[in-house]
Amino acid sequence: MSGDRKVTNILGIETSCDETAAAIVADGTIVKSSVVASQTKLHEKYGGVVPEIASRAHIEKIYPVITEAITQAGIDREKIDAIAVANQPGLTIALVVGVTAAKAISLIWERPLIAVNHLHAHLQSAIMTEKPELPAVAIVVSGGHTSLYDYRSPLEPVLLGATIDDAAGEAFDKVATILKLRYPGGPSIERAAKTGDPDAIKFPRSLLGPESLDFSFSGVKTAVLYYCRGQDMKGENKVDSMSKQQIADVAASFQAAVIDVLLEKTRRAAEKIGARTILLGGGVAANSELRNRLRQMCDSAEPPKKLLVAPKQYCTDNAVMVASLGYYKYKARLFADLTLEPKATGV
Repeated sequence: MSGDRKVTNILGIETSCDETAAAIVADGTIVKSSVVASQTKLHEKYGGVVPEIASRAHIEKIYPVITEAITQAGIDREKIDAIAVANQPGLTIALVVGVTAAKAISLIWERPLIAVNHLHAHLQSAIMTEKPELPAVAIVVSGGHTSLYDYRSPLEPVLLGATIDDAAGEAFDKVATILKLRYPGGPSIERAAKTGDPDAIKFPRSLLGPESLDFSFSGVKTAVLYYCRGQDMKGENKVDSMSKQQIADVAASFQAAVIDVLLEKTRRAAEKIGARTILLGGGVAANSELRNRLRQMCDSAEPPKKLLVAPKQYCTDNAVMVASLGYYKYKARLFADLTLEPKATGV
C-alpha cells in the first residue's frame, strides 16, 4: 500500500449463528481489525445454540462490536468503501440482527451494501494469503454445514455436494453430549481423541454410493449412541461407568469415521474435476487430525495437490471472511439494496 494508491476498505458484519463479529479488511487480504463477541458460555448449558438467546445477545453486542472494529482499524468511517454482511445461510433471527445493522449503516453513511453467503465466505479464509491453482475443490466443514464446491473464483463456487442430514460439526456436538464432554463438541472430541485408539470401535462410514458427493453423519452419531446405550436403546448411558481411556477410544473412533468420509468425498470431487488445489474452511477445519490427514492425502496424490487451509483464528465464524469476499463483490459492483432480507438456507 505504498504511495497514494487508493485502497478499498470493507466493513464486514457476521451474525449467522452465535458469534457477533465485525472486521475491516483492505483490498480483500489486509486485516485491519477483527472483533468477535463469543456466546459459547451462554449456550454451554444447553449443549447447543438456542436461537432466541443468540438473537438477544447479537442485539446487545452488534453496535459495540462494530464500533470496536472501526476503532481498532484506526481509520475514519469516510474511508470505509462498503458494508458487507452475511445474509445467508444461518439462523434467521440471528441473521436479521446483522442485516438490519448493515442496512442502517449503509443508509446513514451512504455506502454500498453487499450481501455475502456465509459458506462462500468461509472459503475466503483459506485463500487470503495464497491464491489456489485452478481447478480447485473447496470443502466447508462447520456446525451447520458440510459442503463441497468446484471453486472457480471467489464469485464462482459451484456446489458439488452437501449434507443430507447432520453436518459434521453438528455430529461432533451431539456425540460430545452423549459422551458428557463440554460444549462446543468439536474441541472436546479432539482433545479426548488424542489419547484414544481410532481403530478401537468400527463405527460406520456412510458414503451414500460409489459416486455420491453428498454427506450423511446421522448414522455414525446414532452408532455412538447405540454403543453407549446398547443395541436395544433401553439401557442407561454407559458413559458414567466408562474409564477415561474408553471414552477416549470412542471419541477417537468417531472422529476417524467422520474424517474418513470427509477425505473420501474430497478425493472423489478432486478426481471428478481434475483439481490441483484443495481448500478447507469452516469451524471443523480447526481440527488438527483433519488438517493433518488431508495434507497427507494431498501430498501422496499423483500428482501432489496444493492444500490451502484457513488459519485457525478464521475457521470459526468471523467477519474477516465476510469483508474479504465483500471486496471481490465490490470490485464486481455486485451490490444489494435496502430490501435485503436474511435467508435461513443457501448454498
